[in-house]
Formats: sequence, structure tokens, C-alpha cells
Amino acid sequence: MSLQGPLIVVADTPAPDVVEALSAAGAFPIIEATWADAPTAFVSVKPAGVVIAEPGPVPSESAARMLCLQIATTQGPIVPTIALCHGDREPAVPIALPADAALPRRHLVARLQSAMRVRTLHETVLRRLELLAGQGGDALALPPTDPLDDATVLIAGRGPLYPALSVAMGERVKMIGALSVETAAKHLSARDINGVVIGDGFSPRMVEAFLTVLAQDTRLRDIPVAVIGDTASDFADVLPNIDHVDGDPSCLVARIVPLVRLHALEARLKRILKSLDADGLFDPETGLHANDAFCRDLAKAIEQAADRSQPLSLARFAFDGPVDARAHLDAARLVTRLIRDVDFATRDDDGAILITFMHSDLRSAHVVARRIAGALKNAMVMPRAVDDLTANVTLATLKAGDTIDSLMQRVMGSRMVAAE
Repeated sequence: MSLQGPLIVVADTPAPDVVEALSAAGAFPIIEATWADAPTAFVSVKPAGVVIAEPGPVPSESAARMLCLQIATTQGPIVPTIALCHGDREPAVPIALPADAALPRRHLVARLQSAMRVRTLHETVLRRLELLAGQGGDALALPPTDPLDDATVLIAGRGPLYPALSVAMGERVKMIGALSVETAAKHLSARDINGVVIGDGFSPRMVEAFLTVLAQDTRLRDIPVAVIGDTASDFADVLPNIDHVDGDPSCLVARIVPLVRLHALEARLKRILKSLDADGLFDPETGLHANDAFCRDLAKAIEQAADRSQPLSLARFAFDGPVDARAHLDAARLVTRLIRDVDFATRDDDGAILITFMHSDLRSAHVVARRIAGALKNAMVMPRAVDDLTANVTLATLKAGDTIDSLMQRVMGSRMVAAE
């Protein structure tokens, strides 16, 4: 996509290579500013993006802090900030998305274009929310929390740096570990991942094969990827958010976290847009049916099943053990990937999940429910290692004369199935 300006390029020394690359990509207008002038330029220009064209330390700490504050508190859609930096250094400002200064400038442009797509999505969601409020629709707003709170990072590795990487990343964001690229690939297809770290312990051929899988999947091309060591530079042409770093875990985390935050924001915006497109049918936090919509659809499903003599079953999934709110949220989002297209689900106020199995009698619903419960138990991101987590499922099938109240009452009773 072409870059919609205006853009501010911040550098005390002219950066013609950066300006030329941005101009060739369609950016206009481009305003060049020194660090001392950057805060004033930001207020007057109201840019769509900021590019920090000088790697290395910031010459003016006060100007950098002021610019960061302006970017973070700007009204309207986000203002992506890209900063050139050396491979073993952090960005000049902590909120910036890093871009390796050693790579050709087309990689900086590709990263900025990827971030600008998120800005466009954010702008669309804000406009739709404003239109909904003007029409007197149900209240819906962006969550005020940091998108990083919703993010999950996958760390694949089995070398000596794996424990340090896990600790450093776990201090900032929820993470999932994988000791093989095969397991990592399964996690990518089974759940929402907002960043991938490929650690040491894999052969170059294994790493390149894994990156090839990411590059070939259009859903994963914008995902942040951090690779310890060098791989073929061609991957930077198809994976705009890939970085190669040395073995310092803290540097790796500092470089990938801003990208993970942006990817988590994009996922959040897509869920809200899906809810808006469906007139509130889906819960923007989980992607499942909203509670009221679930009850309406369940009542219709019961009526249709009774008229056509078709089977229908309802299941309630709950978990014993120290399951926090994030784990409940994670489970709800996993369910969106696990259920069939004809089925629908919602999350109850206590974190339990209700799933309607269409055209399913008790036997077939029992089989599917056990599989889902086992998948949730094994894949939920827990606050710590839990050995006694039990996934409990209550099943009820539609009987003659059943209403939504009678069917719901039965699944709220005693537990009938436990996932092993």
C-alpha cells in the first residue's frame, strides 16, 4: 500500500536515503525535523507516522520524552513510529518499532507500511464507533487496557538461551514455549499468537523451513518474528516484521515488544470490527457470541430443531484450579478456533463457556466436547504451572417440550464429563 502522509522524518543530520525511499513508496508530504524541532512539528503537522532516521542515542532527552508523550496521547488513530537502530541496540525511543539500519531502506518502508495498515484499521473502527454512537446504538468502545495485556508470544528453542529467553519474555508478556518447530507450527495454527521468537538449538535448515511456512501463510506475514543469529536475508522481503538479534535476551525482548503490542492491537481492532459488522452479535473481547445474542440464537435453534425433529445439544465448560481472568479469556478465544462453523458459543459471567452443538445428539456431542475440553486444558495459558487443572463439561441434549430455560437449567447442574 502507498504511504498516506504527512510523515515526519526526525534526524539532526539529513537522511536523504530514508526520504528518497519513502518518496518512492508514495509518501507525501514528508517533513524533515531535527530532534529539537520534532515536538513542535508533530503538533503543527499532525502526522500519520514518524520515522526516526538516525540510529544511536537520542541527542535531546527532553525532546524525545516530549515527542513520545505526544505520540502516546494523540487523539484519533495511532501514529506509527519507526526507528532505525543497529542490530544489537534498542530503538532510540521505547515506543518505536525498530528497523535494522544495516538492511536496505525498503525494509524500513515495508515495516512502516505494515504499521500503517493497522493505523487505517484503527481509523475505520473509530469512525464506525462514532457512527454507532450517533445512531443511538449499543455502547461499544475500545478497551482502555494495554494491548500487550492480551498478547501471547511463542518461543521456540531448545538451546542454552531458552531459559533466559523464557524468563525475559515472561516478565513482559504471556508466552508459550515449544521445543521443536513442529510444535511451534501447531501452536500457530491452533491459537492467537502475536509474536514469535526463534531461539538457539535449531539447525539453519530448520529455521529457514519454519520461516518459509510463516512467509507462505498470508495470515502470518505481518507477525513479529525475532530470530537469534542470521538467516537468509530474503525473508526480510516477505516478512516485514522480522528481526535478527544476537544472544542477548533483554535486547531481543526490547526490540520485539513494541511490534507485539501493535500486532495485539490489530487483533483487538479486528474483533471489534467483526462485532460491528454483525450488529453486536459477537463479543469484541472474545470473538464468541455476546450473551444476549447467544440466547436469541439458542432459542431459535431449539424451535427449529423441535419443528424438524433434529438433535441439538448444549455444553458448559468450566475449569477447576487457579485459573485467572486471562486464562478464561484465552480459553474463550481458543473456542472460536475449535468449534464447527454451524455451532456457536458464549462466555458466561463466571468464565465458563457455553457451546451449542447443532445437529448433534448426546453421543456425538460427548465426543466433540471431550476433545474440546482436552484441547483447552492443554493449550490454556496459565499464570503458573498447574498440575491439578480439571476441565469439567456438563452436557444436555434437547428433549421433547424443552425450552431454552429448561435446557440451560440442566447444563448448570452437576458435572457429567471430565476431560482427561
